[in-house]
Amino acid sequence: MDVSVKRWSMIRPAQDTPKERQWISNLDKEALSKTLVQFYPMAGRLGHDENGRLEILCNAEGVLWIEAETTSAMDDRDGFTPCSKLRKLVPTADYSGDISSYPLIMAQVTTLKCGGVCLGIATHHTLTDGTTTLHFINSWSEMARGLPQISMPPLINRTLLRARVPPIPRFHHLEYDRPPSLYTSTSLGPNNHKPSTVSVFKITQNQLNTLKAKSWEHGNKTNYSTYTILVAYIWRCATKAWDLSYDQPTKLHMPTDGRPRLHPPLPSTYLGNAMFAASLIALSRNLQSEPFVNTLERVHGTLQRMNNEYLRSALDYLETLPDITVARRTPDTYHCPNLSINKWTRLSLYDADFGWGRPIYMGPANVVHEGKIYILPSPTNDGSLSLVACLRLLI
Repeated sequence: MDVSVKRWSMIRPAQDTPKERQWISNLDKEALSKTLVQFYPMAGRLGHDENGRLEILCNAEGVLWIEAETTSAMDDRDGFTPCSKLRKLVPTADYSGDISSYPLIMAQVTTLKCGGVCLGIATHHTLTDGTTTLHFINSWSEMARGLPQISMPPLINRTLLRARVPPIPRFHHLEYDRPPSLYTSTSLGPNNHKPSTVSVFKITQNQLNTLKAKSWEHGNKTNYSTYTILVAYIWRCATKAWDLSYDQPTKLHMPTDGRPRLHPPLPSTYLGNAMFAASLIALSRNLQSEPFVNTLERVHGTLQRMNNEYLRSALDYLETLPDITVARRTPDTYHCPNLSINKWTRLSLYDADFGWGRPIYMGPANVVHEGKIYILPSPTNDGSLSLVACLRLLI
């Protein structure tokens, strides 16, 4: 896919916005500029306070705006499977300068030869998570349709996710421990340099119903969520497909929105990154031999643990670290024998109407890290789901 950039500019808020520092825990430029008045931290930049702590400088420096065109058509996109070609439709950040020069939001509007339009958004996760990003995009689309104001203004108060004083972590936070390494005895050992590949699997409503029925076996009476059932099933399947040795530990990460789990809960309009990680470790032998309901209970119990006390403890734990970078997840965090399974089913992926109706696709442009899996809703509301998985090849 050849994509040529026609022009780029920095879009700033249409009105004066507060000059402050934020503590961290119709596609057109005018609509974007108006939206940034309410979402003003997104037009800011990163900086450091006097103690070296990362913060957001609300200085109205603007959002990077790129207009591009391509000779490709919508039908050339191979079902929108995330890949390096699709990645060209999303802006790439230039990290060669100081962090104070990085735009926190970048938008690229690409015109296709068929007349279609693609909006590619890149965000900095210090500023946003999926919920905030979709809130911003949907608010922008409201401005583009000519609404006098956005329907749900953002809540801008980053200190709501501040650690307690003094910070007192009450739990062992497995999610920040280093993941298990792959034993060399397996066919996917460290000397195996086979590449990872990205594939999309459609899960029909009938298949979901079959898995749901399987969850009621062995006298189980717990009504597990669709996400819990899918995660447990995927984890077991991956463990078998990797042919892991029975004594191999495998770690599962489940990104979890903290907004509804905190007390008091944060509203969905909270502007920031409120994602936490629910993590657990199991031995390959257990996942391959135990009844499905046992794996379900492992996953369910870990998600249930993510309550206000646990999340506040996680914030306290991070506050007590002398070097916060030791808790940072790196690209190899999710490598075999580990997984990260992220659900986008509750995100308002298809609500962004810029005046042309419902989008035909919304999802990641590329998945570059092995072990990352996304669960996406159907664009047609037919009850099916799609799994976008980046896993290492066996052959």
